[in-house]
Amino acid sequence: MITKMSHTSLFVLDQDKAYDFYVNKLGFKVHTDVVMTDDNCEDGVKAGKDADNAYRWLTVNPPDQPDLEIILMPISGLDFEAQKAVRILLEKGLLGAGVLYTPDCKATYEELKAKGVEFKCPPREQFYGIECIISDGVGNWFSMTEPKVQE
Repeated sequence: MITKMSHTSLFVLDQDKAYDFYVNKLGFKVHTDVVMTDDNCEDGVKAGKDADNAYRWLTVNPPDQPDLEIILMPISGLDFEAQKAVRILLEKGLLGAGVLYTPDCKATYEELKAKGVEFKCPPREQFYGIECIISDGVGNWFSMTEPKVQE
């Protein structure tokens, strides 16, 4: 039986820029940041390969979710056609990645805006709570939501 998800991937064009956003701006924690080789890997997805047949395995955690690792996956590990397709989506900012929880959307919006975080829209009331749309600067966007208090 599957009981939870432990890892999920976000494709990024630049791992260093993604690191800066998720760690220095959002306050996520680095779980793993190592350079690995994949000499024995079959053809297919090879995360972040460079010319030396090595790749950077970079994962971060939301501060209150240490058991969820978000893999900041560079597109360089994909074949040429896949890289091209994913690059287009990332450059257009079309990859929506999920919902980021906050207990105070308006205050978090102001805090992150002061750190230079890009938003597609400011906080606004929705039927499910207060939401704004945040961009990670490397092609992904999220709903940042303060859920409505259930009565």
